[in-house]
Amino acid sequence: MSRTPDARARDSQTRQIQENITNTEKHFGEMCQLFAAYVRKTARLRDKADLLVREISIYAETETPNLQRGMKQFADNLAKVQDYRQAEVERLEAKVVEPLKSYGSVVKLKREDLKTSQSARNRESKQMQQLERMRQRNPSDRQIISQVGVCLLILRTLELWCCMVAAESDLQRATMDATRTTRQLEETIDAFEKQKIQDIKKIFGEFLTVEMSFHAKALEAYTTAYQSIHNVDEEGDLEVFRSLLHPPDYQSRLEIVRANSKTSLNLTASTLSKTGTLQQSLTPSRQRREEEEEGDDEDVDDEEEDDDLEEVTDDE
Repeated sequence: MSRTPDARARDSQTRQIQENITNTEKHFGEMCQLFAAYVRKTARLRDKADLLVREISIYAETETPNLQRGMKQFADNLAKVQDYRQAEVERLEAKVVEPLKSYGSVVKLKREDLKTSQSARNRESKQMQQLERMRQRNPSDRQIISQVGVCLLILRTLELWCCMVAAESDLQRATMDATRTTRQLEETIDAFEKQKIQDIKKIFGEFLTVEMSFHAKALEAYTTAYQSIHNVDEEGDLEVFRSLLHPPDYQSRLEIVRANSKTSLNLTASTLSKTGTLQQSLTPSRQRREEEEEGDDEDVDDEEEDDDLEEVTDDE
């Protein structure tokens, strides 16, 4: 049976609408799952960062004062970023994931509208087929007329005509119903398409707004954290560390030892200098004494020689 051009156009329109609904249902479902996974990953990142903040705070308690203060400020700012991340998770859940989830029910309603329109068109097609079969049953050739007789032919023709009138009336109603449902479907799908475009713009816009807000606030906190850790006084902490390696009592003992060593060295140096001076003062007297002793020895020798000469003279 050949369909009318209007029916073929409606069938093509129905296929296009069905493809559009199926495409929307598929991709909105995929986006919903991926956005939900994005939110879950962000929440896991928040949890890991909370653990990192706690570990940094614990470690900071064991460090030198300046580094401790810088690490605590760093941890505080990192914790502040996680508060912003928590707000990001909640806003993404409410403004992105939930609207995408709601499209499941929206698409289901549109499929129901499509089914209603398709049912009306199927009724129209059945009525058209029924009328076509009645028209084919019309006994118009002479052989049938000669066999059944004129009266019976008239009766059968009248009966067929009544059926055809009823079928044409049913076909007309089915066609009107199909046309009405098609028009309603067109309006519904048009509104659905318009709403879909608006919702996509709104959902994606909300996503970008939430992300930009988070990153702007996080950048401020990260900047403060960078400054706090960058401004740690290294020399001051090194002095504290060195004082821990050399406590005050050790330092005082070391200074006492150094002072005693210095005193001993000074005494040794002064003693040596006095000894040298004494030696210098004693040297001339020793020389005079030695010279006098040598002179005495010479006088004794001279006297002995004179005595010997006198003894020789007497003997003569």
